[in-house]
Amino acid sequence: MVSAADRAKGPARTSVWLEGKADRGRRSGHPAGLDRDKIIDATVRLLDAEGAAKFSMRRLAAELNVTAMSVYWYVDTKDDLLELALDTVFGTFPLPEPSADADWREQLRELAGGYRTLLVRHPWVSALIGTFLNIGPHAMAFSQSVQQVMRNTGLPPHSQIGGLSAVFQFVYGFGTVEGHFIERCAAAGLSQDAYFRQAMGTISEQPEFRKNFEHASELMEARGGDTVEEMRERDFGFALDLLVAGIEAMVERSKEPKG
Repeated sequence: MVSAADRAKGPARTSVWLEGKADRGRRSGHPAGLDRDKIIDATVRLLDAEGAAKFSMRRLAAELNVTAMSVYWYVDTKDDLLELALDTVFGTFPLPEPSADADWREQLRELAGGYRTLLVRHPWVSALIGTFLNIGPHAMAFSQSVQQVMRNTGLPPHSQIGGLSAVFQFVYGFGTVEGHFIERCAAAGLSQDAYFRQAMGTISEQPEFRKNFEHASELMEARGGDTVEEMRERDFGFALDLLVAGIEAMVERSKEPKG
């Protein structure tokens, strides 16, 4: 059993997927109907509803109507459970069929859209992606799909990781901010549009911000869209088009004779 202290000392060597703990199933003598899948599903529900900061094994046990010790028969630590939950949600959106002949642009957009949806639907995911090794089966399937699509672009091997980073670090940032904004609106009891109007009105009323805000208002009007959601979709789509165009341009540049 790996303790939280051991995990902290060697995070790069510690994972539920590396220690033979990922396949633990139903244990005899414990609550009927309780198994690891149900525990993980309840964990995801709680994380979605309350966030990672409020999550605890006791809170999870209460949700499942069992004792905390019953949960520990299926997972050794809270970190193990968070890692399992993280991989589970990576399996909630479809991946494009692997094919060297497919249109990489469409597949890249499909993967980027799925990743964005994941980050928005599960805001707790953003922090955990950088905390764990992300080597579960669903996360690895996503990674392999992304790598295949990037190979299909025609970028030379030494440029493919840079291309991958440009697209998916953008999506990570966009989806993280979007998810946090939606959470904040919900916490305020306001729709996204009402919150946006209230925030913009507050800023425009401040003399020290008014001059800069005038230019920002012009940009906001020019971007188009009648709602926050529409504006965000336009921004995301255009930014992704820019990245695709950049990849295309770099592929063409790589074909130019050197010297």
